[in-house]
Amino acid sequence: MAPTDASNEKLSQNCRPVTTGIYLNPSNMSFAESLRSEIYVDKSGLIAFTNRKLKTKQKFICVSRPRRFGKTMAAEMLVAYYSLSCDSREMFSSLSIANDKSYAEHLIKYNVIFLNITQFLRGSNNIDDILAKIRSKVVRDISRIYPNLLSPSPQDDLIDVLWELYAATGIPIIFIIDEWDCLFREYKTDSSAQKGYLDFLRDLLKDKEYVALAYMTGILPIKKYGKHSALNMFDEFSMTDPGMLAEFVGFTQNEVVALCDRYQMDYDEISRWYNGYKFPDVESVYNPRSLVTALLSRRCNDYWTRTETYEALRVYFKMNYDGLKDIVTNLLTGNRKKVDTSAFSNDMVTFETCDDILTLLVHLGYLGYDLETHEVFVPNKEISDQYVTVINRL
Repeated sequence: MAPTDASNEKLSQNCRPVTTGIYLNPSNMSFAESLRSEIYVDKSGLIAFTNRKLKTKQKFICVSRPRRFGKTMAAEMLVAYYSLSCDSREMFSSLSIANDKSYAEHLIKYNVIFLNITQFLRGSNNIDDILAKIRSKVVRDISRIYPNLLSPSPQDDLIDVLWELYAATGIPIIFIIDEWDCLFREYKTDSSAQKGYLDFLRDLLKDKEYVALAYMTGILPIKKYGKHSALNMFDEFSMTDPGMLAEFVGFTQNEVVALCDRYQMDYDEISRWYNGYKFPDVESVYNPRSLVTALLSRRCNDYWTRTETYEALRVYFKMNYDGLKDIVTNLLTGNRKKVDTSAFSNDMVTFETCDDILTLLVHLGYLGYDLETHEVFVPNKEISDQYVTVINRL
């Protein structure tokens, strides 16, 4: 049985972390870099949302967004806010979250485990190597940060060590898992590896009293395999239905208007290039990566689409599944197409109809989706230019 919240206030020095870690209670320097950047748009309102979910049945949150849509920065912000090894009071004092009634209650009060799954791919030959690396590195971090409390070896079971950490300190753990789905992109056709990874996450998180919050980010929604719907405790917020997190998908119109005024850029031109994503409660959403680059360079151009997903786009067009080329060509004229997104398998290889590919393109950011009409559309000039380039080179 873990100590109560009252006894938690009386923990001895042996129960406090002695330093920041790599995975357990990392430093707040990454978020500090975001704050020091020439353009920073305050999205700390997300913290008010996660604070409401802490230690409730809704504490499992999975956010899927396209690449370069600010997922990692949001994850780093949560680490800086929650981690009890960080002295982050000053950096949050001027942000909008400071005005929320939950602000002081949860600021730097938790053990935080931050995993960017892409970091574990290097030097790993298979899924077993990756999972073993995650387990051993986190256990090693715990032993280094709490040397007077626990002395586990890297071979000890991670879940057992987490239970011991929680029982000894009474401090719940917040898990921030960035790029959680990269293994589904790395092992696209290896269903055994994918199931093993899902089982690992389920065993780590599900029905564990030590979990105060689990916040995962990725490109794809959670993959489900029949009885291996292992992560069905997660509430999902995606490009097809961002729910209450719509304003945090990208930059909103008011934010962009203010930035255009500050940098003396033509709003209409910026809107033509980068606006176009829309949700029921947020009509205009801009790609943050492209917008920031355009403002700083003072020139609109195709910035975001020159990524690995562009190569993937060419692959799908070469397949021309159910006449994909003709469908997108029609969308480029300003038309829309009704799409059933419900049957999408949440991976990049399982397609039964063209709707599945169109749904994938929504999650990749290459199509916008209207949740009210269930229609897809080409969102802006940056995206349409890339479609034209791909089609012309087929």
